[in-house]
Amino acid sequence: MDDAVQEVCLRQGSGWSFAALPPKNARDRIMSAASFLFCNHGFAATGIDTILTRAGTAKATLYNHFKSKEELITAVLEAEGETWRTWFFGRLADVTGPARTRVLAVFDVLEDWFSDPGFYGCPFINAVAEFDTNDDTVRRLADQHKERLVTWLKAQAIEMQVPDVAETARSIAVLIDGAIVAAQHSRDASFARTARKLAECHLAAVGAR
Repeated sequence: MDDAVQEVCLRQGSGWSFAALPPKNARDRIMSAASFLFCNHGFAATGIDTILTRAGTAKATLYNHFKSKEELITAVLEAEGETWRTWFFGRLADVTGPARTRVLAVFDVLEDWFSDPGFYGCPFINAVAEFDTNDDTVRRLADQHKERLVTWLKAQAIEMQVPDVAETARSIAVLIDGAIVAAQHSRDASFARTARKLAECHLAAVGAR
């Protein structure tokens, strides 16, 4: 899928990506362009000049807002994380029923995400895989993003009265990450359903209520 088609698909999505949001100012235009390129072509492979061309801004404008490419990457990851979490938890807030129902609904939301033609995977998983494992900034941002999800999962696990709250939250988080990576590599959204079945097995095994 070329960039033009990918961009149309992304902007027709359901608001899960910062790159799809209408930019409010020059800083947003730069970040939106960088986000699209980083997420679809890679962080290292995307150069500043490519970002400037897509954003339609001068190099001086970019450096007025960001001191370096690394600072821009940090800003993009923070924005993408906040946008995705707002969308994701917003969808889950609409789910009625007990905690077990909400946890399993996670995988229904993921399937919708995976089915979006603009789906490019998780920016944090992609960034951690691409950068040096000792890159503290990228890893810290990824950890913070994951911790917000795990905290939500722990709250559900407490409500389900499982014997090991932390382990159940970690287990579901592993299934989420695995489904994201599998769907990205295969372009097969049904991996969300496979992960959902495994989550059902885990919850049944621990006696979740």
